[in-house]
Amino acid sequence: MKVLMINGSPRKESNTQIGLDEMRKIFEAEGIDVECIAVGNKVVRGCIACGGCAKKGKCVFDGDLVNEIAPKFEEADGLVVASPVYYASANGTLVSLLDRLFFSTPFDKTMKVGAAVACARRGGITATWDELNKYFGIAGMPIASGQYWNGIHGRLPGESKQDAEGLVQMRTTARNMAFLMKSIALGREEFGLPEREQGEMTNFIR
Repeated sequence: MKVLMINGSPRKESNTQIGLDEMRKIFEAEGIDVECIAVGNKVVRGCIACGGCAKKGKCVFDGDLVNEIAPKFEEADGLVVASPVYYASANGTLVSLLDRLFFSTPFDKTMKVGAAVACARRGGITATWDELNKYFGIAGMPIASGQYWNGIHGRLPGESKQDAEGLVQMRTTARNMAFLMKSIALGREEFGLPEREQGEMTNFIR
């Protein structure tokens, strides 16, 4: 099994990464492969809703990380997205990447497990966590939670190592995510995936 982690922090050794590293320990102990990609200091343009991906099967904009990450996402059983908090929101580069990644990829994401992690000095974690979870919800991905809202606190480099409660959240979320992925794999063998009904798109103005 494999988990793909996407880190939205622009710092190499960030407090956000400390949280992900804590999750990695649990995944590896559970026999799950982990790949972590840092995107926070990359140049990633936003989606322009051109619809070209519907024809090409990938985003029309090559040259940044979106089309490079797409096959890794398709292969993974679970996706962890993590971000520092900026104005009670996720890192803008991460949001641009996720918008295009989820919109442009044609493969079925149903029953891939998702987990969101937010890191802040003090406030904004829950708003950022909610924001990131919406990508999983729209894609039919079960959301792994911990004992609280997944967050870790720290401002100066390395401070999140002192957040004992936050570190527990990281480990708990990773254990729950590992359990969900393994359970879904067993369920797929026994029962297959849930029937997928054709969606209906309605508008307020007709």
